[in-house]
Amino acid sequence: MTISQESYHERLRTLSEASVHIHFDAFTDIDWDNPEFAIDPKDPRWVLPAADPLGGHPWYQAQPLEVRTKIGLWRYANIVKVGMQFENVLIRGVMDYLFSLPNQNPEFRYLTHEATEECHHTQMFQEFVNRAGADVPGGRRSFRVVSRFLPLAGSLIPESFFTGVLAGEEPIDHLQKAILRGGENIHPLMRRLMQIHVAEEARHISFAHEFLRVKVPGYGRFRRGALSVAFPVIMRVLGDVIVVPDRKTAEKIGVPHWVIKDIFWKSPDGEKMLRDLFSDVRMLAEDIGLMNRASRKVWRALRIDGRPSRFRGEPAPHAA
Repeated sequence: MTISQESYHERLRTLSEASVHIHFDAFTDIDWDNPEFAIDPKDPRWVLPAADPLGGHPWYQAQPLEVRTKIGLWRYANIVKVGMQFENVLIRGVMDYLFSLPNQNPEFRYLTHEATEECHHTQMFQEFVNRAGADVPGGRRSFRVVSRFLPLAGSLIPESFFTGVLAGEEPIDHLQKAILRGGENIHPLMRRLMQIHVAEEARHISFAHEFLRVKVPGYGRFRRGALSVAFPVIMRVLGDVIVVPDRKTAEKIGVPHWVIKDIFWKSPDGEKMLRDLFSDVRMLAEDIGLMNRASRKVWRALRIDGRPSRFRGEPAPHAA
């Protein structure tokens, strides 16, 4: 389903107003010095919940409590670090896109709100890493190198840039919602970070969907064809950057390589989770005409094909 320019601008106004009335500050909305939020590396609430790919694996669940706690804190810290790095790239790319926008374009106001919110997220994430005392690298080295150049896509190929935005935001949003829905006893500081992130990312994901819905149908045949093939590649590559831990780093804290391979994405559960992560964007690709004979082969080759969501945010068990 495509949308008109008028409807798009109306939705931008709605998103902008929502950002004014519901927003969070990294240092006023989180009481970092609250004793309940103190980070004790031996606190069993750092044990990963079953909704986390590593937390649900039999190898992890068979480890002694102190090992699961140590790995859990490291896992949370590394996901938060890579989230900070990804949002840093997003902010720079958004600023690049905004630089040459014409006057009166409502995208400027909304995206500036989004960049402001993402700045607070980077502060929030880095503060957690600092307090956790975990010297985690975040994304793999190749991503950290390429991230120097990715923001240029904001103005040069904005459709690919905002596809990349979804590729980073959708998987982590999916996992955080699954953890929060699971109701397990996770550390209250991590729960608070997730609640804030999920609340604001809902707007950011919504914008990226709307941006592609209004822009892509107006592109020429070649540009749409190129994006249709690039779309699943961007999803898989950046999705892996966000979700899959670096092998060498994982081995340093005692997670064997075979466990990482099994979880991401060799086991039946891993294969299902991989497909689940992208059910919403498969729906988007169908709606804006990016599913064709060639692109479907790419989705299948990357093992992220499957039934699209019936609605955005459909719970994973029904979206496989």
